[in-house]
Amino acid sequence: MTSSVPSLRIGNGYDVHRLVPDRPLILGGQLLEHPAGLGLDGHSDADVLVHAIMDALLGALSLGDIGKYFPPSDPQWKGADSLVLLEQVVALVKARGWGVVNVDAVLIAERPKLKPHIEAMRSAIALRIGVAPDQVGVKATTNEQLGPEGREEGISCQAVALLQAL
Repeated sequence: MTSSVPSLRIGNGYDVHRLVPDRPLILGGQLLEHPAGLGLDGHSDADVLVHAIMDALLGALSLGDIGKYFPPSDPQWKGADSLVLLEQVVALVKARGWGVVNVDAVLIAERPKLKPHIEAMRSAIALRIGVAPDQVGVKATTNEQLGPEGREEGISCQAVALLQAL
């Protein structure tokens, strides 16, 4: 019996961070204004969109999650720019002989309105991944005032990534 490696791999990612006062709100590398002056709590910049995409990329190759590579217990990652971390994850993917076909993500947040920022998020992520913006899907939805996102306790993101053997 021979084993063949598939030429495509898919990964799923998820992240959530609590909304707190006195923190920046960064999503997709974009600094946003929350109407209540809230930002996301975390060791790095707490960019849930980029974190979910990184987990999806790592998951596609069974490489663990971002905590394995950028543990919150390590002071070097305090306040880290998640787009820079994304570049490092993409380098890991490429070093293993894979390239990104596309990523797709959905942000779940009641506020702020994210639609005006989606294109900038897509462009910033595409640049760091090394793909065209039309290979990066970013959508936003509310949680209809249900659950932690609906009560504005936090913002979450789900992402999927498709990789192809180089």
